[in-house]
Amino acid sequence: MQAKIKWGILSTAKIGVTKVIPAMQKGQYCEVTAIASRNIEKANQAADQLDIPKRYASYEDLLADPEIDAIYNPLPNHMHVYWTMKALEAGKNVLCEKPIGMNADEAKALADAVKKYPELKVMEAFMYRFHPQWEKTYELIQSGAIGNVITVQSFFSYYNVDPHNIRNKPDVGGGALMDIGCYCISFPRFLFDEEPSEVTGQMDFDPALKTDRLTSGLLSFPSGKTSSFTCATQLMPHQQTNILGNQGHIVVEIPVNAPPEEKTRITLRTKEKTETFTFEPIDQYTIQGDAFSNAILRNEPVPTPLTDAIGNMQVIDAIIESSKKKQTISL
Repeated sequence: MQAKIKWGILSTAKIGVTKVIPAMQKGQYCEVTAIASRNIEKANQAADQLDIPKRYASYEDLLADPEIDAIYNPLPNHMHVYWTMKALEAGKNVLCEKPIGMNADEAKALADAVKKYPELKVMEAFMYRFHPQWEKTYELIQSGAIGNVITVQSFFSYYNVDPHNIRNKPDVGGGALMDIGCYCISFPRFLFDEEPSEVTGQMDFDPALKTDRLTSGLLSFPSGKTSSFTCATQLMPHQQTNILGNQGHIVVEIPVNAPPEEKTRITLRTKEKTETFTFEPIDQYTIQGDAFSNAILRNEPVPTPLTDAIGNMQVIDAIIESSKKKQTISL
């Protein structure tokens, strides 16, 4: 069996250069062999910085490289589906950054396209699911540590008013909901293993940037469970997830951007005790890259199927529709 998957990177996006690529280079099953930019100087700079042997002046040239097995796609949101499809046509597996597309219709179109390539794999990069803190959280819930889980509450914010930053450009999928709200939607769907039946959303838009700077949502599930969240791009940086059951409570202190160089922790509280679980420094991007690569090497299903990506996009669409219509949306 092939020892490692050879990866090509589409673009010199900051998240790739500063976080994902260095993490994947530490992986057991990942070998980053090429990076592409429409600006060859940027490609050369990133390749030199990260010791990547091949660099390309176009995405097409990288996709044409027969030695590349898989593509990491950290392009802007509006380019996710298009270039993922192009990668499939070139015979490449694809790990695509979240959110998978601009809306659920795009996600469904991608899922349909993937069916034409049964030998290839595509996955949305929700890296948080691979971190041991979330594996332990899921384990505690499944074991009944907090009884019947009733609701999940999440908050995620940062401060960014730079009009040139891609997160503040509405036409390319910027804004709080698409950038970080997608995580808050993913958490309860992951923990409940259930899709919401009703969604209510409220969005506040920056008058100059035209992106949502503050979005809140309420998700109602068929089982009676609920989830609420607020995400924001113009508030003090903060993130936390609270999971409440009828016999206990779990706090995930840094649910998304768990620092790879620091210990992380979750806290379990019940009537009988308070217990803190501490996790040694680990890079969730490394684990994610290896998990996807291993699925390719072993020809096994990817950890998170595209049906999950479609489900998340459907909720995002419903939040937007609910805010516009000022009413609850049924799914």
